[in-house]
Amino acid sequence: MTMNLFRSRALLLSGCAGLAVFAAPAAAQEVAGPGAEASEEAQGNTIIVTARRREERLLDVPLSVSALSGEQLEQQGVLELTQVAQQIPNITLEVSRGTNTTLTAFIRGVGQQDPVAGFEAGVGVYVDDVYLNRPQAAVLDVYDVDRIEVLRGPQGTLYGRNTIGGAIKYVTARLPDDPSVSVRGTLGNYDQADLIVTASTPVADGLTIGASGARLSRGGFGENLTLGTENYNKDVWAARGTIEFDSGPVFARLSGDYVKDNSEARQGSRLIPGLLSGAPVLDDVFDTRAGLNVVDQEVEAYGGALNIAVELSNELTFKSITGYREDQSTTPIDFDSLPAVDLDVPAIYENDQFSQEFQLLYEGDRLSGVAGFYYLNANAFTAFDVALFTTGEFLTALNPDVDLRGLNAQTLGDVDTETYSFFADFTYDLFDTLSVSLGGRYTNDKRSSRVLRTSFVNGFSDLFVPDSQAIPFAVTSDFEGSETFEDFNPRASISWQPTPDHNVYFTYSQGFKGGGFDPRGQTTAAPDLDGDGDIDFDDQFEFLRFAPEVVDSFELGWKASLFDNRLNLAIAGFLGQYTDVQIPGSVGVDADGDGVFESFVGITSNAADADINGIEVEGNALLFDDFAGVGSRFSVNFSLGVLDAEFNEFIDAQGNDVADERVFQNTPDLTGHFGTNLSIPAADGVFDFIGLVSFRSDASQFEQPNPFLDQEGFALVDASIVYTDDEGRFSIGAHAKNIFDKEYIVAGYNFVSGGVDGQPFVPTLGLEGTLTGFYGDPARYYLTAEINF
Repeated sequence: MTMNLFRSRALLLSGCAGLAVFAAPAAAQEVAGPGAEASEEAQGNTIIVTARRREERLLDVPLSVSALSGEQLEQQGVLELTQVAQQIPNITLEVSRGTNTTLTAFIRGVGQQDPVAGFEAGVGVYVDDVYLNRPQAAVLDVYDVDRIEVLRGPQGTLYGRNTIGGAIKYVTARLPDDPSVSVRGTLGNYDQADLIVTASTPVADGLTIGASGARLSRGGFGENLTLGTENYNKDVWAARGTIEFDSGPVFARLSGDYVKDNSEARQGSRLIPGLLSGAPVLDDVFDTRAGLNVVDQEVEAYGGALNIAVELSNELTFKSITGYREDQSTTPIDFDSLPAVDLDVPAIYENDQFSQEFQLLYEGDRLSGVAGFYYLNANAFTAFDVALFTTGEFLTALNPDVDLRGLNAQTLGDVDTETYSFFADFTYDLFDTLSVSLGGRYTNDKRSSRVLRTSFVNGFSDLFVPDSQAIPFAVTSDFEGSETFEDFNPRASISWQPTPDHNVYFTYSQGFKGGGFDPRGQTTAAPDLDGDGDIDFDDQFEFLRFAPEVVDSFELGWKASLFDNRLNLAIAGFLGQYTDVQIPGSVGVDADGDGVFESFVGITSNAADADINGIEVEGNALLFDDFAGVGSRFSVNFSLGVLDAEFNEFIDAQGNDVADERVFQNTPDLTGHFGTNLSIPAADGVFDFIGLVSFRSDASQFEQPNPFLDQEGFALVDASIVYTDDEGRFSIGAHAKNIFDKEYIVAGYNFVSGGVDGQPFVPTLGLEGTLTGFYGDPARYYLTAEINF
């Protein structure tokens, strides 16, 4: 079944009631700040950036940001976005459970792992300054990369969407001035075979066009033993086109990209035997017995952007950033990972967005900054069945007078977001050694939601089976509502540079994430919240609604360049006060009181208050140079993140404060890495020997710890050998990732209770007991080769 599943949303509702190449940062552990427009330029071991809309050294930027240049990314041959987290402190990037391309992102404990429409991301993702409103299609391979930036802490006073936890920016490469063609290929284990072709040429004075195409394929790490398909494979086609015009005072860039992902569904591995069937746990964690196949796994995403910059004077520049993006995906998520339809969730995601941003940048002798306006109009549509066929058969056997065979609970969620913001951020140099910055952002978020939940018997709905014989028997949610959330968020910093090689700064910033309505909420479960004796729309509105959340962040940092620029350090300590924390969750629903859960209902509330404190250290050092001929170098790079994130209050669904029993999900206390790069000139070129060790301490998949799903601390070891000729015409490399084949969980599902202290497992939804895990990549080895003409 293909993309023809995407039908008119109105009909559905009424009828039912670019190859990413990333690497350890060899010379730029903390590089750019929000809105950096130009590529960083290495001068020895100094990094020049335009983090605050003007050229300045990394050391001069009073912000906590990391960046990886395109050259570094290519040298280490890292193939996926999620691997960036190996080299940057206090960040988690994973492929979401049950998907190939949906991103789960956390920075300093703030993020969002639920991809359903209605929840806003805690970490913003940008492609060439265009904000991606949804996490679907965000783990796509990016090619022609100029750099990847990771901004930690609240963002928003310099540009774009307000993001409460931080931002990840994909910055694609500018087109070269001369005609060029580049061909890059990769061959590796698991039948990996990638090919990327890039070409560009000037066509008129100041006008250049370029295009790239990518074919990315890899066999599965495991097998679906029920369906005979591959598990964890890759099957991607991608393309990008760019037109650039540069007349000096005017620069314009029109770009478009397209990605089609036909990879097989990524299904989980059971961590416990089937409680009904007795199916044993498989030996290979990448194998699965999932049987759901009523819909194919497909992802299609495309978009375009128009960036225009006009120099109005020596001091003033006007910028416009226009973006449009759209993606559609279908995914068969077999929660229980067994052949039977015990807890099977086929799903549809469809997203589109339009954004417009205007900026006016000023750069004077002592005063510099930016003022701007941002607008976003987006729609997110989600539809999924929750098939509980084994439960329906069990209930029918208990009471033959009620036929619940083929029990299915369907959810449709349609969410419109319209938001606009005014923002400004200016820096004034009080003295040559002391500067202050002040900024602020006003945000107006309007969220409109349509939630429809319908219970069926007799199988999957016609969303997924065209000739479905499913029969609706109950509407458990029929909700339509909207609310506007407004807030003003300030930022202030002071920077003292006693010498050009030292910068001590203090920054305060506030982040805001708008509220909304739980797309899995069940209006029939709403209590009488206003106490008037009648459960009406007002009660349903408040039951599904959740309010905005806010982070107040305080950061004290020191950046230094020591020993004639051979050692660069960035050290930051931060305190975060996280209030009205949005906690998405779901619980089983026993509608008839027989002790069996027939469905589940979403309950999202501002249930928590927390403190997030930590320390981050990043650095790089050139230890030796010219020791084995002119141009030989040995350098190291390193990072360390220490995080203390604790809930001060956490109110559960029963109204109890369980803060002592809850932890931050996807947030290790310790993260770090140590990398080396030995460069030896030889054979009219340079050999680079690159090593990387990264580590993460224990982490929990959810706020409630689970000894079966939670991942113990682990380390990954990578290595690369790359030869590049002196003229940059070609390179060849050998790469090894996760050399010791470490097995580690990155996501999972849990719908069981018990299982500890000798207690038996008890299913909370379905009868088999869903406790499944999804794993990070095993050991991978591959060769890369690139030729430039």
